Amino acid sequence: MEPASSLVRLDDRWVPKSILCLRDYSLNKFLHDLVAGVTVGLVALPLAMAFAIASGLTPQAGIYCAVVTGFLISALGGSKTQIGGPTGAFVVVVAGIVAAHGVDGLFMCTVMAGILLVILGATGMGTAVKFIPRPVVVGFTNGIAVLIASTQLKDFFGLHIDKVPGVFWLRMEAIARNFHTLSYEATILAVGTVVAMLLCRALSSRIPGPIVAMLAGTIAVFALKLPVETIGTRFGGIPSGLPHFALPHFHSDLIHGLLGPAFTVAMLGAIESLMSAVVADRMSHDHHSPNVELVAQGVANVVSPFFGGLPATGAIARTATNIRAGAKTPVAGMIHALTLVCVLLFAAPLTNYIPMAVLAGILMIVAYNMGEWREIPQLLKLTKTDISVWLVTFALTVFADLTVAVEAGMILAALLFIGRVASTTTVSQVTDDYVRDGQVHILQDKDIPYYATIFRIHGPFLFGATDKISVVTEKMHQLPPVVILRLRNMTAIDATGLFALEEMARQLHATKRTLILCGAREQPARLIRQAEFEEVIGHENICDNASGPTARRRRVREARVKGGFGHEIGACVAHSLLTSL
Repeated sequence: MEPASSLVRLDDRWVPKSILCLRDYSLNKFLHDLVAGVTVGLVALPLAMAFAIASGLTPQAGIYCAVVTGFLISALGGSKTQIGGPTGAFVVVVAGIVAAHGVDGLFMCTVMAGILLVILGATGMGTAVKFIPRPVVVGFTNGIAVLIASTQLKDFFGLHIDKVPGVFWLRMEAIARNFHTLSYEATILAVGTVVAMLLCRALSSRIPGPIVAMLAGTIAVFALKLPVETIGTRFGGIPSGLPHFALPHFHSDLIHGLLGPAFTVAMLGAIESLMSAVVADRMSHDHHSPNVELVAQGVANVVSPFFGGLPATGAIARTATNIRAGAKTPVAGMIHALTLVCVLLFAAPLTNYIPMAVLAGILMIVAYNMGEWREIPQLLKLTKTDISVWLVTFALTVFADLTVAVEAGMILAALLFIGRVASTTTVSQVTDDYVRDGQVHILQDKDIPYYATIFRIHGPFLFGATDKISVVTEKMHQLPPVVILRLRNMTAIDATGLFALEEMARQLHATKRTLILCGAREQPARLIRQAEFEEVIGHENICDNASGPTARRRRVREARVKGGFGHEIGACVAHSLLTSL
């Protein structure tokens, strides 16, 4: 019979983190959560309004979404510090839905996407998102970032355009044609916003750049009477009071046309929320429950339209702000929602003076941050297949339609997986040389030093399998100083696998441990070289089965006498064990 403690742990996997954290909640944790919640609530204010405006809705729709979904995702979710709300990932798809089907169509689509997310989480499919390869995810985020930036150019430069086209190239053509209507006051405000946010980040990650930029820009417009467009002049301000509950109008004839967009919203929501939860895990040293998180995201998206809100997901930037501000439990996320309620009740009239150019500047920084541009040089070092997948996904996102890009990305993922697995299948004759070569790799008669441990990867290490590397990272602080990853039986690797190895290497390095890769076969070895992986762990820590380990053993003994286990001793240990690996 299974022990009771095991049953409790099993049940805990489906219990929201807010309930688990209350078991040992204290006044000290509440004070930390209070400060973090108020801070991230103020940061969320300009972002929520900016995302709603960029999506073609009123600014209060973004605030209502942040209030309702922010509270529900924190109360029901599987992450301790995740902050939910409207995000940049949805701006483009929401704007397209509103343009094609109206606000009622958007509300229907949000509810349908929420139901899909609940089904994904309830059926244990929270880990299915891992089957989307890294080049596809990077292509999505690159394309969405470009589209968001392009939608903000009008307000960034204060251009006079009656209606901004929804298609990218038509939008850019309209902006170029009307660029002579540029407002110098708006441009200076927007550029000042960007500079202020960059300075805040350079000075300290704890300084809330969006708040500083919004307050400075609003005060400047009010004090100097600058002739720029504000929330008050464009939307007539934000109504005071709580969000009103209202049943959306459901049109059965729209359901078929909204299936594709609903699938897109659900997939983007799942991807971004789980990516944000992973970031939160790294920063807070916690471990989220992906299925519970998806159920919470689904419930929040089902409820949001009943209060006039947008689709929502986990927000990486606000989650990071929450953790840096000292959040300990999901209570901080609930306080963040209550902070926005206080703004609606007591400070709504003040938002009339917020300039549109300032919100455009804030979204420009958001677009840049979400673009994951640093990964492009790494992708360009990989195989032509990975590069082509990234380019196709990026191009379809920008020039076609986000729904098409998601669908094409999934098809590419399936084809990529089939091709990679097929390429690992070989048929060869067993010869005497093969038998002799295999004998030196037997570990049973080799001694492994106490200061080292060996993990092995068996089979292709492709997207969909990379979460298995958690065997190493989950008990990282119990590992010895040297961690050796044996790759002899790893038949293939892709960009997602390399990304997982890089993340693991950085985590080991942060705990003063050395990672060594040994015995990689032809395809993995070639890709590791192309990706310049030695820059991450050191050239001396990527080893093959070379001869002459005697001198290396001597260097190990010398390093042990001196004490410490840095990269040099890592290399020594690697070569002392080469005949074993």
